[in-house]
Amino acid sequence: MSCETQLGIGFTSDRTRQRFLDRLVAQGIVEPAVLDAFKRIPRHYFVPDPALHSRAYDDIPLPIGHHQTVSQPYIVGLMTEMALRGASRLGRVLEIGTGSGYQTAVLSCLADKVYTIERIGELLDSARERLLTLGISNVEYRHGDGYLGWPGRGPYDVILLTSAPPQIPFRLLQQLAVKGRLLGPVGTKQQQRLVVADRTSDGFKESLGEAVRFVPMLKEIV
Repeated sequence: MSCETQLGIGFTSDRTRQRFLDRLVAQGIVEPAVLDAFKRIPRHYFVPDPALHSRAYDDIPLPIGHHQTVSQPYIVGLMTEMALRGASRLGRVLEIGTGSGYQTAVLSCLADKVYTIERIGELLDSARERLLTLGISNVEYRHGDGYLGWPGRGPYDVILLTSAPPQIPFRLLQQLAVKGRLLGPVGTKQQQRLVVADRTSDGFKESLGEAVRFVPMLKEIV
């Protein structure tokens, strides 16, 4: 997957593009493969409200309907770098929470295959349409409960959460490959931290990252 999207870069100007990338670098996102993915995926295309397209390259979350948001670019970059761990490519990735499809699209530039689960059918259908229009073909989609994962496609090298459960679901940890990594927000609506869980031959090793704020991870399929 070369991530040469059919809609091209998608930035409104060279100045906008450079300011967007320069800010990410200043925030500590420096992995060339991640920055290249940001260059190629047009974030405004994942913001449903045209009135907000002018804000798409600001470092803020934006609403996508159904009380969900597309995460701010810094967080997308941070989590993607944490998933890569200095490697140039990822193998099989499971994403819990497709949302608008923006994080999915970024991952598709770096992974051999992305499996993504979304509990809200309308969001999943819209995300699939966006990614197919962009020419992204290495993503498989599922309408379902993210707490259950997708055991039929594992084990996964990376499992990435885009919403916050109160604790890491053990069913997801079981779907990690040995040497695989699960990462995402964990906690309550008021207090969340990024958590990394690495699977070793002896079990799991967890570490805490920075404070974040994501929508809660819910089980209800709609």
